[in-house]
Amino acid sequence: MLPSNPTDRIRTLDLIRGVAVLGILAVNVAGFAAPDSAVYSPDMPRLGVWQDHAVWLLTFVLFEGKMRALFSVLFGASLLLFVERANQAGRDGARLQARRLVWLMLFGYLHFALVWDGDILFLYAAIGFAALALRNWRTSQLVVAAALILATWQVWGAAMWLPSVATELAVESGSTSPKVLTQHAADLAEYRAEDAKDLAEAKLSWPAQVQAKWTNRGDDPVNLIAYNWGETLPWMLLGMALLRSGFFAGAWPRRRMVWLASAGIGLGGAVTIAFARWASRAHYPEVTIHFATSFGLALPHLGMALGYAALLVLAAPHLLRWVPGQMLEAAGRMAFSNYLGTSLVMAALCYGWGLGLFGQFGAAQRWTLVLLVWALILAWSQPWLTRYRQGPMEWLWRSLTEWRVLGFRR
Repeated sequence: MLPSNPTDRIRTLDLIRGVAVLGILAVNVAGFAAPDSAVYSPDMPRLGVWQDHAVWLLTFVLFEGKMRALFSVLFGASLLLFVERANQAGRDGARLQARRLVWLMLFGYLHFALVWDGDILFLYAAIGFAALALRNWRTSQLVVAAALILATWQVWGAAMWLPSVATELAVESGSTSPKVLTQHAADLAEYRAEDAKDLAEAKLSWPAQVQAKWTNRGDDPVNLIAYNWGETLPWMLLGMALLRSGFFAGAWPRRRMVWLASAGIGLGGAVTIAFARWASRAHYPEVTIHFATSFGLALPHLGMALGYAALLVLAAPHLLRWVPGQMLEAAGRMAFSNYLGTSLVMAALCYGWGLGLFGQFGAAQRWTLVLLVWALILAWSQPWLTRYRQGPMEWLWRSLTEWRVLGFRR
């Protein structure tokens, strides 16, 4: 369901996107400021204190996976919204969107190569082509396709990961052979070697970092597609279905929205909390947590993401009357600029060519960086939009898509 005027924005979409662009940093900060193992344990790369454990668990329950799901849902909704608005204006929306995705792939690869190796833009653009091809499917077909793809992807993930998970749990319980113990120790040694590589690369100058990524893992963005398509595409399809059903426009009955918010956050949160408690008592088994965050908790992640979205849709009429809600809305309107800007700020804070804070903070201290960047995003987005029609990257992206210089100042 679209606004009658093709130029009108769905403000609720911007509000939810603003929450997502802030929330994703709560998870990504571990990848900016520490080796990747810090994502999976508060005791990596070094033992954490109780504050690190508490903050890691809170982040795991509230943000891990949920913001990724929310971003994917929003991307699918925005993709369809762009196409249908262009069609309403008498243009070829699919062709424009395809051109838009090509440029996004380029931006994503440059983001990976020049700034941060945790880029998701290349992935979203590539998967976006598949979502674009399915745009004319009925809402029910989109939902069924999303469920089938997600189920297939989870079966594949379980087949790939569960043998290693079983080995790790057997080692932790002490009920395994010396041969398996040796193999597990070798696997962990490889992880620690990767941590050492992350630390060494983070200390390099900017040209050396770019050279290292290009030489050693220039195909990482393509590999990410193979690993994540079965999660990302279903969530995009659900976003398209939700947009078409009027979810973001507030067309769903209030009772249904309250049920989705309660069930999504309640049930998804209960499962996530139960796993987090077990992980804490088991001293954060690395392989098992990696499996859970990547595959095993996909449905609780999605449930909580949809619950957050429903809650924000319900709250939007009230939130958007007040300054905090308007600041979040502005942050969401500039999500592309804020996402890339966050990477630049965090890289400047953490990498060797900047302040060199990489590896120096535990999970609790890393939240000082999160709060700093949140404050910057909220402080600049609304004033910028009072002077300019779009964020700087949004304007560049749209101008390249249209292949003409669009108006920028208000």
